[in-house]
Amino acid sequence: MKFRSTRAMAGDVSFKEAVFAGLAADGGLFHPTSIPALGQLIASFSPESRYTDIAKALTYHLLEPEISRESAARIIDNAYDFSPVLRPLDETLSLLELYHGPSYAFKDFGAFFLASCMVEFLAEDNRQAIILVATSGDTGSAVARAFYRKDNVQVVILYPSGRVSNLQEKQLTTLGENITALEVGGTFDDCQRMVKEAFTDPELNRALNLTSANSINLGRLVPQSYYYVYAYAQIRKQLKGDIYFCVPSGNFGNLTAGVYAWQWGLPARGFVASTNVNDVVPEYLKTGKFNPRPSIPTLSNAMDVGNPSNMERLQAVFGGGRKQMSSVLHGEVVTDRETLETIREIKDRFDLFVDPHTAVGYLGASRFRQKRGIRREDRIIVLATAHPAKFLETVKRATGMEPELPEGLREALSLPKKSIPVNGTLDDLKKFLLSRFSRS
Repeated sequence: MKFRSTRAMAGDVSFKEAVFAGLAADGGLFHPTSIPALGQLIASFSPESRYTDIAKALTYHLLEPEISRESAARIIDNAYDFSPVLRPLDETLSLLELYHGPSYAFKDFGAFFLASCMVEFLAEDNRQAIILVATSGDTGSAVARAFYRKDNVQVVILYPSGRVSNLQEKQLTTLGENITALEVGGTFDDCQRMVKEAFTDPELNRALNLTSANSINLGRLVPQSYYYVYAYAQIRKQLKGDIYFCVPSGNFGNLTAGVYAWQWGLPARGFVASTNVNDVVPEYLKTGKFNPRPSIPTLSNAMDVGNPSNMERLQAVFGGGRKQMSSVLHGEVVTDRETLETIREIKDRFDLFVDPHTAVGYLGASRFRQKRGIRREDRIIVLATAHPAKFLETVKRATGMEPELPEGLREALSLPKKSIPVNGTLDDLKKFLLSRFSRS
């Protein structure tokens, strides 16, 4: 595939170029210029297909001849020693657990693929890169783990002070070495704006080789489509009706990846975008008006996004029309009170702890099932995005109990925090980057 900016009709670039550019020169996001027909390949996968085999096949067929079959296999083998887990809850609804990687969040799947690609590409070119990342929670910890001690890479993570959980903050601030955490006085939207402005700043781009590992980077977005295919493969032989996916949504990268898979041949009937009260996309789906606004802090903090970047990609997919988008996407909005009630309900009904983001997805799927009259032969798969132990305070508040803390999270909590406070302006970020990394 080739890629171009969401804001321009010319200037196709390769996957490698898009990965290292992060953001297009005109400020837009890279998206595919063609729709590969992979329906036959997707239909060939079965419940016996390993996740890594599916990922290797999709990587090769999407990106050849730029990436050879051997290179695709090497990238996947270096990226993944973990896999999704599909957990049925009742006859129509299942959770796709995406938190069994090193940072215990779904973003491991994109971050480790991107890290593997970048290390391979940088070694080929004998050069270094500085990765800028804005995080509202789990992105930072996933990127930190994926790139920790990797050759030729420095990572700078921007996160909003006081707006991530204690565990999330520990995961992204305790590694050190080639990982630097900037604690921004502001919101996630401020962090995201600073990163975007840095990529279009001429002085910074002359002095430094900047790239991104946010969901604005195709190197993270493309592999997130793979677990949708994996989930379908797990139930394909027994599926008698339609399949839907419900995605807890904030910056909308995860949902965009699912829509890409649908474009490529995944036979999904539709997607539910389940948000917290930061509901600019569900509002758009209902009214046709896209009204970005400052984000509101919630219990599902990784989804506290008031101006989701990937809306540009979704509009590019659907030709900028609400009617086309709403024929495939359905929006649901969940409050903090409802989130707590849902965490408690899932524990009571299924003896299962879930994090607040997954709870938002579960309630969104349940409402969608009632509104649409989902049939017994249909299936809804809810993406379970983070380990419940990453949100101990919220889970305990909802259930009166705490989930067991995995060893990796216990270790992170015991380490000292290392962060650098900065204001929410490009000038502060620019000053730090040039003083730390400029060779002039």
